[in-house]
Amino acid sequence: MATGAKSEVIYLGDKDLNRNRHNRDQSPERQIKILFFDLTYYNRTTQFLLCCAGVFALYLVYGYMQELIFTLDGFRPYGWYLTLVQFAYYTVFGYIERSLEKSTVPRCIPMRTYALLAFLTLGTMGLSNSSVGYLNYPTQVIFKCCKLIPVLIGSVLIQGKKHGPMDFFAAFAMCLGLILFTLADSQVQPDFNSFGVFLISMALLCDAAIGNVQEKAMREHRAPNNEVVIFSYGIGFVYLAVIMLLSGHLVKGAVFCAQYPMQTYGYAFLFSLTGYLGIQIVLTLVRTSGAPLAATVTTARKAVTIALSFVFFSKPFTIQYLWSGLIVVFGIYLNVYSKRSKLTFADLGRMGSAVYHRIMRLPTKDGTRTSLLEV
Repeated sequence: MATGAKSEVIYLGDKDLNRNRHNRDQSPERQIKILFFDLTYYNRTTQFLLCCAGVFALYLVYGYMQELIFTLDGFRPYGWYLTLVQFAYYTVFGYIERSLEKSTVPRCIPMRTYALLAFLTLGTMGLSNSSVGYLNYPTQVIFKCCKLIPVLIGSVLIQGKKHGPMDFFAAFAMCLGLILFTLADSQVQPDFNSFGVFLISMALLCDAAIGNVQEKAMREHRAPNNEVVIFSYGIGFVYLAVIMLLSGHLVKGAVFCAQYPMQTYGYAFLFSLTGYLGIQIVLTLVRTSGAPLAATVTTARKAVTIALSFVFFSKPFTIQYLWSGLIVVFGIYLNVYSKRSKLTFADLGRMGSAVYHRIMRLPTKDGTRTSLLEV
């Protein structure tokens, strides 16, 4: 051994080992928290059910407030300004939460990833808010429900995941029900606008990508929820503020909303607060259950939102809405069932081959076998 070199042996007693084990179990990648509530010690089923209950409760209020804001006369062109206000609220809420937690954890996800997340977040929320001014609210929600298929495709392309046939059957059933719902809406209340369809379609594409990008980034860098919210919406606020300032829409929106502060900024506060809390729970769902299952839960929430929209805001109704919605619910059930089923495309191929051979070779009365085509 070289002169002056020192060797040091550190002894870890039982208390030290237990402390290290406790610290390891409480590391950020193992902790499951929603705001100040720690769900780490609950089992996976309880965590999932609590998250589902939170998503339904908060986003039902969120949807109600969003539609209520657009009932204000003259507010239709200011959907992007509403998004700007919403992003500002989200950023402030994130900083308040981080301050109350006294978090000193440095930023985990690279700024380049947050720049992409901010762009996708701006697209999905800004385009979605703007589309409410051009489409019936149930129709807008129905379009957003179609994101299950893009989410599945995105999880394959972005994360390299593999899905079974039940996932795709579920997506097909959901989209079939949504298409029939939309056709019923066009017959009962033809209030479609080609620009509104374009807006919600682009929001759908952004919405499909953002869940998978979030899941991949949070899994790789183990970032807490409030960090993702602060940087995604803070950078998105800067993007949108610059765009609106250069286009002149920022001043117009501020002038209009100043005339109706309670119906705009007041409602937007409740709208943003419920949305912020809901985003926290959705991010927890993405972290614990994956983007496709989180998309399924939010899609089921949208179906309930549509039903309540007919209750709270007067709209014409047709029975086609009901059975189209039931097809969507069936698709949601298939998607949830697929998480427990191990059925693969190879299994389907073997089952189809077995059925084919059984049909094509039927037994006769004398014990010989004959082809069905010969009968």
